[in-house]
Amino acid sequence: MLDLNTTLAFEVKKELADRYFGFRKIIEEDTNAYQQNIIASALELENKIGFDLVRLYVLLKDNALIDDLFKITGLGEVLFYDQYINKSPTIRKRVLADIPVHGLTRKWRFQNMFFDIYDSLEGHVAEYRQHVLDLMEDRETIKEEINLFYQKNDISGIMLFLRGMDGENPGSSGPMAGAIDTDNVITMEQKMRIQPPQPVEKILPFLSPIPPAKEIKNELQRLIDTAFSRQPEFDPKKL
Repeated sequence: MLDLNTTLAFEVKKELADRYFGFRKIIEEDTNAYQQNIIASALELENKIGFDLVRLYVLLKDNALIDDLFKITGLGEVLFYDQYINKSPTIRKRVLADIPVHGLTRKWRFQNMFFDIYDSLEGHVAEYRQHVLDLMEDRETIKEEINLFYQKNDISGIMLFLRGMDGENPGSSGPMAGAIDTDNVITMEQKMRIQPPQPVEKILPFLSPIPPAKEIKNELQRLIDTAFSRQPEFDPKKL
């Protein structure tokens, strides 16, 4: 009979453990994927949006015009700007080097380059925003998984049940023994409690969408005309 009880106890423990750790593993895998996607979005922000912005900074070259660009587009605070960018001819040339140049005149080439970069920025901002929105949904899903996990897994109850199957611990006696055990179980439950990951909006900026160039063409054209007039020596064809 002892062997049968031991076998049954083992099977019950195994089933409880498989259910507990199996569900917990799913949550941990989803959390890890969420965190990896945050890293990917951070790289997207820097490598795509940041690079587009730096290229526009190089064309505008003036702090006031750069501030105006952010006001016109509604992007908020100026991102990825370093004044050294426009003080180094080498950097200016390098960041614009791979952009296709088209246009019959120097003015057209300058204007076309600006609008090409702006269109790229608009697309990258839209993609980044969608990825951040997806991450917000992913976190809500993880929170729901955690809530469901604790609905189905009363850790204190499970641990007390398992201890009950094993019998009272040697040396424990008196009316306070059970209370001490319960306190220990609660402490362990607190240590093992799964917390939802940080909200993505506390880690990454949530950018506003920027309007298509055609919707603010007059405002952008004024920036282009002013920037072009202040750089009589600059020709995209000579990059």
